[in-house]
Amino acid sequence: MDIDVFSKIKLLILDVDGVFTNGILFLNSEGEEIKGFSTRDGLGIAMLIRAGVEVVMVTGRYSKTARIRANELGIKNVYEKTVFKGPICRQIISDRNLTKDQVCAMGDDIIDLAMFSEVGLKTAPADAVQEIISAADWVSSMPGGKGAIRELCELILKSKNLWEDSINFYINGGFDRNIPYKF
Repeated sequence: MDIDVFSKIKLLILDVDGVFTNGILFLNSEGEEIKGFSTRDGLGIAMLIRAGVEVVMVTGRYSKTARIRANELGIKNVYEKTVFKGPICRQIISDRNLTKDQVCAMGDDIIDLAMFSEVGLKTAPADAVQEIISAADWVSSMPGGKGAIRELCELILKSKNLWEDSINFYINGGFDRNIPYKF
């Protein structure tokens, strides 16, 4: 795949369960949801947002945990209970006056195929279902919740020639109050 495709990305749309997480849900005795998130994925997202790429979450479930994680990372928009992801993705893209080739999505299961139909760059974690792998333009070498998002963020930053700047920000102690520091 031509890396130039990644350099055009201005918006990254991410599914939650199976992309941000490994897809396993834990419920405590009060019915509260517990999810595990990768701090490496989190830092990749923070670096991407700092570089000017917007990140949004689109999930079929209602999840207080996902909203908390989004807030920690500086993700301003979380679309929940979105079983039919095509129309919401179309609206998100339209609201930002973007073209399909400026939008990337990562999904892992059948519900994400409609999301894929609205974006120019379709990506998947290594452990996505076969239908998603077949539809994807790029598949991470890492599974969901264990580095797939980070690998994608690095690829986007490197394609935009922003990887070294992103690293140097943290090496040189840059501080920006608009960037979250919980990864």
